[in-house]
Amino acid sequence: MMGIKETSKEKFGRAVMWVVLAMVVLLIFLSVYGAFLGPYQAKNFFNSPALSAYWLALMALLAAAFVTFRRLIRSPWLLLIHAGGILILAGALWGSITGLKIRNQLFGADKIQTGQMTIFEGDAENRIWLEDSSRTKELPFYIKLKDFRIEYYKPEYLEILTPQGRSKIPVEVGSVWSIGPDFGTITIVRVFENFKISIDGDRETIIDDPQRGYNPALEVRIKNPDGAVTARCVFERFPDYIYPEDNFLLRYRKSIREYISDIQVVKDGNVVAEKSIEVNHPLHFGGYHFYQSSYDTQGHRYTVLSVVSDTGLDFVYAGYLMLGVGVFWHFWMRHIFTKGKSKSE
Repeated sequence: MMGIKETSKEKFGRAVMWVVLAMVVLLIFLSVYGAFLGPYQAKNFFNSPALSAYWLALMALLAAAFVTFRRLIRSPWLLLIHAGGILILAGALWGSITGLKIRNQLFGADKIQTGQMTIFEGDAENRIWLEDSSRTKELPFYIKLKDFRIEYYKPEYLEILTPQGRSKIPVEVGSVWSIGPDFGTITIVRVFENFKISIDGDRETIIDDPQRGYNPALEVRIKNPDGAVTARCVFERFPDYIYPEDNFLLRYRKSIREYISDIQVVKDGNVVAEKSIEVNHPLHFGGYHFYQSSYDTQGHRYTVLSVVSDTGLDFVYAGYLMLGVGVFWHFWMRHIFTKGKSKSE
């Protein structure tokens, strides 16, 4: 029996299918490889010219499927799946480092792809340090830091380390705790947000000055088994300081729950937006997302924001929506409707 000879279009379609399959398999290996590079190296790797050509080729092959496989046109759900994949790739490419360079050259744009801002409390800043940290660019508006604050998990703890072991007691002014028959009791006398010693002539006074710095500390009173009482200060920022005459170690533990930047967006001298930026709760304004990235760990005087362009994100989100709807309908809802139609007939 003589076989049916494939047409040129069928051969082309088969070739497209196999090439796309091979590229998807290659993408799996590239993703595994990128996972071992670390975030910075992986970003440079996937934005390299070679990988940019790969993304363009994959997008072109997905687009070629519309011409090669007419079933995609007749099935709206398959159409959504393929169109969604193309939109995701197109949006990612348009917002990538390579896409940024092309866009800036072709359209004279000056969009910043990613960088960081350091802003002191009370100051307004529009300069962004680019990723190489050697150049800055300016935004057409300013970000003002009204206030920076840190919220901690409650309760805070005083950690006690003795030769017999380790224990933790919650910080509560006035509470008295036994630290063992060999060490006596410990009383939490006072909590400081910013411990300072004020000197007036020969007189030294311990004060709490939370408006002028950050030096958390506890004042505790230790009563030895023989009845002798000594006072100690325990500093959160110096956890391993030990008094020479003591045979135990005290540590003041505060666990950060959230660090928050209260910011204003200032444009042409007017405040046009306000937001409290937290981790995973960024500000979106002017084509950029502003993420809480870091802060001044010594004095809490400034915040560090990561700035990321939103270019291409609308296409990516639309693509994922189309892809999700298409997959859900094609593999689940289509069969439910087909069974329902069969029963009604």
